[in-house]
Amino acid sequence: MTDEVIVGVLGGSGLYDIEGLTDTKDVALSTPFGEPSDAFLTGRLNGVSVVFLPRHGRGHRLTPTEINSRANIWGMRKLGVSKIVSVSAVGSMREDVSPGDFVMIDQFFDRTRHRPDTFFGDGCVAHVGFADPICEELRQTVMKAGEEIDVTVHDGGTYLNMEGPQFSTRAESRIYRSWGVDVIGMTNLTEARLAREAEIAYATIAMATDFDCWHEGHEAVTVTAVLEIMRRNVGHARELIRAALPLIAKLPPSHCESALEHAIMTAPEAISPEARTRLALFLDRYQS
Repeated sequence: MTDEVIVGVLGGSGLYDIEGLTDTKDVALSTPFGEPSDAFLTGRLNGVSVVFLPRHGRGHRLTPTEINSRANIWGMRKLGVSKIVSVSAVGSMREDVSPGDFVMIDQFFDRTRHRPDTFFGDGCVAHVGFADPICEELRQTVMKAGEEIDVTVHDGGTYLNMEGPQFSTRAESRIYRSWGVDVIGMTNLTEARLAREAEIAYATIAMATDFDCWHEGHEAVTVTAVLEIMRRNVGHARELIRAALPLIAKLPPSHCESALEHAIMTAPEAISPEARTRLALFLDRYQS
């Protein structure tokens, strides 16, 4: 990684581009884990080097389950990204988190079933710490930037990652709410797991678009309602990212950026040649 802080931005539903980027270039990458969602857009915004990727692809071509998060995160690391801000549309599971509000989450709960969510295996084993899945320094920095925009930003919360692409049943929504989760979405936990393995600090801006279907005073979630709120949220998300970037660029490396230091369990001589080639981007720092 370079001395300059390069910030990755992963755009969710509705956020397919970053306005105001200069010196832009599309970078198409092939990875050991397949093809990313789209070409990576590199450039500068508010004086900071940025790598942007719409996780669903431009034109929203990929379901949450179809997103190749391993390729997306590998590509971010390959391009020198050390910190990722992920923007995600979510359903609110709390009365006080209204559609249009943002939540700077600090925890996840996993309800996915069909997704590769590790770079390791097949010849090399690693166990990274993940008790605190969000980089707290990065999260707090984005929270501080939120003071500059006209949107309510909630400090902390648990993101339940469901599989999708269907929305919840009423029974599921009520049970999830009884568990004490704060928002529900379909994408970010897989990214967070992989970002930790890739030694990239990661934080989520969760943008509430609806009350899922638990709230008796509101209609069950519909695509039409989600899109209306989303249009408003995306503008605020762009403002928040622009305000946060100079602050993020001043952050020192966090513990997330050395997550593999004591995590690789396989003896160097026991790592298969195929695994060493596939994982070189991560292993070479420790096992050159």
